[in-house]
Amino acid sequence: MRSSLQEYLKQLRLSGLAQSLEVRLSEAAGNRLDHAEFLELVLQDELAVRGSRQIERRVRAASFRETRNLDEFDFSFNASIKRRQIEELATCRFIREKSDVLLLGPPGVGKSFLVQAIGHRAIKAGMLTLYRSIFDLARDFLGEEETPAQQDKILGKYLKPELLIIDDMGMKQLPRRSGEYLLEIIMRRHENRSTMMTSNRPLEDWAKLIGDVPAATAILDRFLQHAAIIQITGKSYRLRNAKNDATARPKDASKKESQEPAGGGGEAVWPPEESSDGG
Repeated sequence: MRSSLQEYLKQLRLSGLAQSLEVRLSEAAGNRLDHAEFLELVLQDELAVRGSRQIERRVRAASFRETRNLDEFDFSFNASIKRRQIEELATCRFIREKSDVLLLGPPGVGKSFLVQAIGHRAIKAGMLTLYRSIFDLARDFLGEEETPAQQDKILGKYLKPELLIIDDMGMKQLPRRSGEYLLEIIMRRHENRSTMMTSNRPLEDWAKLIGDVPAATAILDRFLQHAAIIQITGKSYRLRNAKNDATARPKDASKKESQEPAGGGGEAVWPPEESSDGG
């Protein structure tokens, strides 16, 4: 390929086309493609690269705790999770309809996995997504010396995405005034944008968790109006995986660890530490 052509492509920022051009030139010569067919192929290459990079940027901007894929979720482990219901959510129709979703259940049953996997699907469908735990939200708004202009900017970050995911509601009581900011987010997004939340505590406990009965009542009144509530019960995936890991260890290794003196620097394998992931 001519160096001048490479330079033109660089100036035009057609990096996807530049990557595939030599292959496409050979393909065009071998298959006797006409000019229009060749142009269509190289433009498809450029669009594919740009689409892939846009997804990567949006995944980073979403701030997922972990990148999850719904195909990796073990639905067979927990019969209370209806696969068809989750796959329906993954079509993102509820986002287009500006509806909300609440996942309720104890820690470890897969709530965080599912909402992050659905968020990843939303990004692939071209939708802006933001993932925050309820503690991230509190820190964002209750940071030291936040000016009104800075708080407006933070609020804008929560209002812009087509899908906002708020995880870990109910892990512990929230700092004072957190309910005010959560209420404003829910009120401003109500019937305008979709919100997904997870909680390991029943709805009747939210007033105590938020520390503000009127705010909690108003939050639930608006959020639940158009929300699908998914109740998950059952055992913890994390504990199951920890038990499988412990079972899979060689017997010699288990014997050696059991002989480690207390405080002797051996790393405890069981019981597993609780993750900050609310499930």
